[in-house]
Amino acid sequence: MTEFVPVVIVALVSLGMAAAFYSADTASPTSRVLALAFATTGLSYLFAVPLSALPRPLQNHPGLICNLASIVETVSLLAFLEWILRVRRTVPAGDLHTALGDYALRFAQSVSVLYGILSLMFPHTKVDDFLGGLKNADALMRPGFWLFAVPMLFVLGSGGMALLLLLNRRPDRPEKLRVMSAFLAGPFLVAALVLPPNDSGAVVMAIGEMIFLVGAVQYHVLQGHRGAFMSRFLSPQVAELVRTRGMDRAIQHQQSEITIVCCDLRGFTDYARVRFSGDVIELLREYYDAAGEAAAEVGATIKDFAGDGVLLLVGAPVAQPDHAARGLALARHLRDSVSTLAGRWGIEGHRLGVGLGVASGMVTVGVINSVSRLEYTAVGAAVNLASRLCERAADREILADEHTIRLAAATDFKPREPVELQGFAVPMALFASRA
Repeated sequence: MTEFVPVVIVALVSLGMAAAFYSADTASPTSRVLALAFATTGLSYLFAVPLSALPRPLQNHPGLICNLASIVETVSLLAFLEWILRVRRTVPAGDLHTALGDYALRFAQSVSVLYGILSLMFPHTKVDDFLGGLKNADALMRPGFWLFAVPMLFVLGSGGMALLLLLNRRPDRPEKLRVMSAFLAGPFLVAALVLPPNDSGAVVMAIGEMIFLVGAVQYHVLQGHRGAFMSRFLSPQVAELVRTRGMDRAIQHQQSEITIVCCDLRGFTDYARVRFSGDVIELLREYYDAAGEAAAEVGATIKDFAGDGVLLLVGAPVAQPDHAARGLALARHLRDSVSTLAGRWGIEGHRLGVGLGVASGMVTVGVINSVSRLEYTAVGAAVNLASRLCERAADREILADEHTIRLAAATDFKPREPVELQGFAVPMALFASRA
C-alpha cells in the first residue's frame, strides 16, 4: 500500500488548497466555487486508492464507490468551468464580443454532465480503459478510452479557449497572472487522470496544483497590496464593490446625483510659511486621518487631498439615496474634528481654522486612466459649486446650496442672501451653519 502514499499526499494538498481558497474570502462566490473545485478534485483523486485500503463496510459496495467517484469528478469539472465563467464576468470587455467564450463554457458544462452520465453507465469501461489508461501501450486503440477522453478534451479545450479570450480584454496584472496559471495548470490536472495514479499521475497532478497555486498566491498578494492602498481613500462600501465586481467594472464612468463636501484649512498658507516643514507634514497627516475617519462613518469617498484642501464624494461609486443628509453629517463631523485639530496646532499670530462647502447635483464619476496612474474623479457643476462655497465659508462655517438643504430636509441651516460665484451665471442661494 505504500505505493499509494503519493496519491494520498496529492489529494490532501488539493483539499488544503480548497480550504485556503475558501478561508481567504468566504464571502466571495468566486472563491467558494474555486474551493469546491479543488475539494472535489482532491476527493476524486482519493478514489484511485484500491478498495482494500478503504474501511471494510465500503469494501462491500464497489459499485457505490465507483458512482460516488463519478459524481465527485463531474462536480469538479463543473466547478472549474463555473470559476472561469465568474472570473470572466469580473473583467470588463469594453467593445469586445464575449458571448462565444461564455457559450463555450456553458456547453462545456453540459459535456461535463454527459461525461458524468457515461461514467455512471459504463463504470467498468471507465476504470479499465480511461482512468490511468496510458499505463498500457494500446490505450489509444481502445474505444473505451476515447468514449471518455473526447468529452474530457472538449472540456479542457473550452476552458483554455475561454481563458485565452479573456486575455484579449487586457486584464490588469493580478488577473492576468491568475488566468495564465489556470491555463497552464489545466492540462496537468487533466493528464493526471490518464496516467498511473501511484506513479507519474501523482507527480503530474502535483505540478498542476503548484502552477495554479503560484498564480493564485501572486494574485492574492497583489490584490492585497491594492486593497491596502485603496482602503486609504475609498470607503469600505467601495472596497466591497471592488472585491465582488472587480476594479474596472466597479468604477466605470456613470452619471449620478451625489453630494460633494469640500473642506479647507483657514490660515494655512501663512502658518506653513513660519513653521518647520516637518511640523506642517505632521499637521497634514493628522488632518487627512481625521478626514478619512469622518468619510468612513458616512460611506464617503475621498477624491482629493490637495495641500490643506480635501474633496469628498458622498454617493459614489456606491449610490446612496440619502447622500445629501450624509454629506451634511460629514461636514458637521469635519467641522468639529478639524477645529479641534486646528486649535491644538495653531500658534500665536498664526491661528488655524476650517471652512466647508457642500453641494449636490448630477455629476459624471469614474476613472481617468493615464499611462502612469489611475485617478477617481467627479466632473460637474456641483463639484465646482462646493469648491466655491468652501472658499466663501468663514472659520467653523458650513455653506450649502439650496438643493442640498432641500434633499436633506435640514433645519439647522439659515438662509443667506444670494451671491454671485465665479463660473455661475446667476446668483446662488446659500444656507449657512456655524458652530
